Amino acid sequence: MSWKWLATGCALLTAFLLGMSSVGDGFAQLPHQPKEGFSFVKWIKQLEESYISQPIVLQPYAKQLKARLDAPKYDRVSANGSLPISGTVEDYGRLASPYVWIHLQYEGHSKGNLPDTMDYYVPIKEGRFKQTVRFFQGKGDYQVSVRLPDLKKENYYYLMTSFTADNQSDEISRDIVYSVTARQAGLSLANPSQGYVQADDEVLVKGSVGSGIQRVLIQLKKGNQVWHKEVSTDRGRFAERVPLLYGQGIHEIQVMVPARNKPDTFIEGATLFAEHTKNVERSPVMFTSLYSKRGIHLLSPEVSGDIADLSFRIAGTIDPSAEDAKQTRYMVVRTQKGEDKATYFIPVHDYRFDGKVWLRFGPGTYKVTLYVPEITQKQRDYFRFFTVAEFDVKSTAKEDLRDLLPSRGIQSDDPTIEWLAQHITEGDQSERSKARDIYLYVAKTMNYDVEKFRKNEFAWDDSALKSLRTDSGVCQDYVFLTIALLRAEDIPSRFVEGMAGGQRHAWVEAKIGGRWVTMDPTWGSGYITPGGQFVKKLDMRYFDPDPTFFAKTHKRTGVVY
Repeated sequence: MSWKWLATGCALLTAFLLGMSSVGDGFAQLPHQPKEGFSFVKWIKQLEESYISQPIVLQPYAKQLKARLDAPKYDRVSANGSLPISGTVEDYGRLASPYVWIHLQYEGHSKGNLPDTMDYYVPIKEGRFKQTVRFFQGKGDYQVSVRLPDLKKENYYYLMTSFTADNQSDEISRDIVYSVTARQAGLSLANPSQGYVQADDEVLVKGSVGSGIQRVLIQLKKGNQVWHKEVSTDRGRFAERVPLLYGQGIHEIQVMVPARNKPDTFIEGATLFAEHTKNVERSPVMFTSLYSKRGIHLLSPEVSGDIADLSFRIAGTIDPSAEDAKQTRYMVVRTQKGEDKATYFIPVHDYRFDGKVWLRFGPGTYKVTLYVPEITQKQRDYFRFFTVAEFDVKSTAKEDLRDLLPSRGIQSDDPTIEWLAQHITEGDQSERSKARDIYLYVAKTMNYDVEKFRKNEFAWDDSALKSLRTDSGVCQDYVFLTIALLRAEDIPSRFVEGMAGGQRHAWVEAKIGGRWVTMDPTWGSGYITPGGQFVKKLDMRYFDPDPTFFAKTHKRTGVVY
C-alpha cells in the first residue's frame, strides 16, 4: 500500500464528513470546539446511523395510547453487546396488563444450540418503561419489536414499533427470561445472575417468590429428555442444586410457579440455560408429589447412579411448615438388589436427617427408595410408609456381607456393642462357645415385655441399643441384641421370622463351623403363664436345638434383612 493511496483515503473521508455536515436539521454536526469527553468515534457512529436510518415509526395502537419510544430513535441502530430501550405510555391506566413486551429475533444462524429469540416483560411504572436488552447470539442483526398490552385481555399484545439492531460484539450474553406470571408471582433469581452459564455437573438455582407461594417446580430439559422436581419455599426463599444430567451441551432450566387458583399446576416462570462442559450423562432422582407436600429436601444423593462401596449417605431436611413435619421423627430407606431387600430407619432431629445405609448384598446396582412414615395414633405390630424418592446406587463391594454388616435395629458397629461382645466372649476359643455365651447373656439379661406384646407398642427405634438400655422387649428385641453381639464378633447371623405357639415370632440363625445354628433367646429366657405373667427361667434347649424338637413349636417362614 502506497502513501498516495492512504492520502486519497483521508481525502475521501474528509469530503464525506464535510458533505454530512451540510445536511439539514436533525443530524449531528462536528462542533468547532469539542467539549471535554467528546468521542469522535461515537460521533461518527451516530452520524452514520442518522444518515442511513429512518426515525422510528409508531403504530396506530401506540398513538391511540399516546405512547412514544424515547430510545432508540431510529429504525436501525448499532450496539456493542447491549442496548437501552425506554419509552412512555401516557394512557397506561387503560391497559389490562402493566407490562411492555420486548421481543428480540436473531437474524443469523443460531450458535451453541441456544434459542434465537429472547423476550422481556418490562413493568410500566407511572407510565414509563425502561430495559437494557442483551444480544444473546453475539455479533449480527437482531429484529426488535416492542408491543403494548390489550385494553381488556391480559395476554394479548399489539405492536407499538420495531427496529433492527446491529450488534458488533462477539460476546454471547443472555439475561434470565421472566414470564408475566413470574413477574406477578414476585419470582426473582439471585443465582445464577445471567441466563446463560457454563458449569460442571450442577447449577445452584437460588431465588425468592411472593408471599403465599409454598412451592416452585424446577424443570431441566435437553432435547426430549425432561426432569423436574418440586421445591418447597422457606419464608419465600428457595435454593436447589440442579444436576446437569444429560451429558455435554445446553440444558434448559425453568423455574415454574403455581397457576392462579391451581396450586398443583405449574406454569412457566423463569428460564435460563446452562452449558454442561463434561460429556457425562447421569440419571435423575425421581420424586413423587408427596416429596414436596411433606416438605422433604434431599441433599444427598443429588443424582441417581452414584458409586459407593459398602455404604452410602442419605441426608436432607424437612420444611417445618409442611404437612406432618413436626410428627415426622424418622425417614425410612429400603435397598433392593434383585429379590433381596433391606430396610433402614434414619432419625430426624431438628427437621434434619443424615444417616448411613449399608449395601449388604454384594457388588452391583441397588434400587433405593426413600419413604416418609404414616402419621397415625394407632398401635400396630407393623409400620406403613409412603414413597417420596427413588434412585440407584452402584456398589463396588467385593463380597456379599449381608450377615455381617449392621442392619435395621442391629448396631453391630456401635462401640458399646463391640465392647460388650468382647467382654461376654472373653476367653472363648471357638465361635460356638462365643455364640453360646452371647445366647446366655441375652437370655439371662432380657425380660419379656408382655404389655408391649399385648398393646402392639412397637416403635421405629426398637433396636439392640434400646434392648440393652431397657433390659426388656419382645422377640424382635431379643433378636436385635443377640445378632448385634454375634456380628460384633464377626459371626455371620440372621434375623429369622416365622410362627411359634400360634403367634408371629422371631429367632436367630448363626453360621458356626460352616453350618447354620438355630437359637431362640426369647424362649430360652423364660415363659408366660396362662394368666399372662412372664416367668424368668433359663432354658438351654433353645440353643442349637434338636431340629425335630424345635419343629414341634416353631415354623420358619423366611429371613428379614
